[in-house]
Amino acid sequence: MAGLQELRFPEEKPLLRGQDATELESSDAFLLAADTDWKEHDIETPYGLLHVVIRGSPKGNRPAILTYHDVGLNHKLCFNTFFNFEDMQEITKHFVVCHVDAPGQQVGASQFPQGYQFPSMEQLAAMLPSVVQHFGFKYVIGIGVGAGAYVLAKFALIFPDLVEGLVLVNIDPNGKGWIDWAATKLSGLTSTLPDTVLSHLFSQEELVNNTELVQSYRQQIGNVVNQANLQLFWNMYNSRRDLDINRPGTVPNAKTLRCPVMLVVGDNAPAEDGVVECNSKLDPTTTTFLKMADSGGLPQVTQPGKLTEAFKYFLQGMGYIAYLKDRRLSGGAVPSASMTRLARSRTASLTSASSVDGSRPQACTHSESSEGLGQVNHTMEVSC
Repeated sequence: MAGLQELRFPEEKPLLRGQDATELESSDAFLLAADTDWKEHDIETPYGLLHVVIRGSPKGNRPAILTYHDVGLNHKLCFNTFFNFEDMQEITKHFVVCHVDAPGQQVGASQFPQGYQFPSMEQLAAMLPSVVQHFGFKYVIGIGVGAGAYVLAKFALIFPDLVEGLVLVNIDPNGKGWIDWAATKLSGLTSTLPDTVLSHLFSQEELVNNTELVQSYRQQIGNVVNQANLQLFWNMYNSRRDLDINRPGTVPNAKTLRCPVMLVVGDNAPAEDGVVECNSKLDPTTTTFLKMADSGGLPQVTQPGKLTEAFKYFLQGMGYIAYLKDRRLSGGAVPSASMTRLARSRTASLTSASSVDGSRPQACTHSESSEGLGQVNHTMEVSC
């Protein structure tokens, strides 16, 4: 395919260092790792309280990393494995990290009262500026999975000046049609809520073959997340509308994401078709499409090393340089982690290439070298 390049990330790391999938059945593996530096906040928004946890404080003009989890999970179940990965910690220690829990999905959340109206997907996105303002962030780099990816994409469409870049894992830009809606309703009548959610998170092949991982998530979804609150979030996600995006030049006054975007999906993920369609609707000069080989519905859990490597390249392309310890090398002096903002304005790219509206830098995508900031980016399908 013209314009496509390929990156390979040979690094293979276990699901969690020193643990196998059987050990993940313990909730400690999900919920207690490296939590000591995090501070919890309940933030008032126009649509109710929002629970967030944050580590660090704003550093100059550097954006915060803000995450939003998938339906059925919370920030711990969705992101702990990824953010506790050693190389990812080398990156994130230079940023504020802010995890957002959808209303009522955090550990220990109280059940919503009878008749509570769960916020729509648009309203969930409209809650996020309150988080940005509360902590004094100038802008954020968003990392979202599934429903959380949809929320962050909607957030970037409504408040583009607050978003520096997006990593969207398993995003489906399409609303549910009548057939999908009927299938979801039927599934809800014949399956438990955790099993229904699992079919959203994992492919059928994973449900059959990766039973230890699936069982560990079945237990966590059933025991950690309030089931009544989860049902409300699940219903609202399945009532979402199409994201109003189109590739520039395909329709008059096309609206699309204006920031650099990295789309991520496993090659055995139920969301693959949706991510491919989302890629077709984004600006190819600012979009990277990462399709991860031998990965299913939760690449941030099963392939944290590969996703960390891709995220490092994504940050470099946006004007951040990371010198990371390469643990694949057996010797030689390797610089310790340090990350500095390249001097550039918000209106000019280092490559002298403008984005759609000229207010964002154009992302550069790298091969296995961390150099070469001058190359022009194309949409890429990356098999790794």
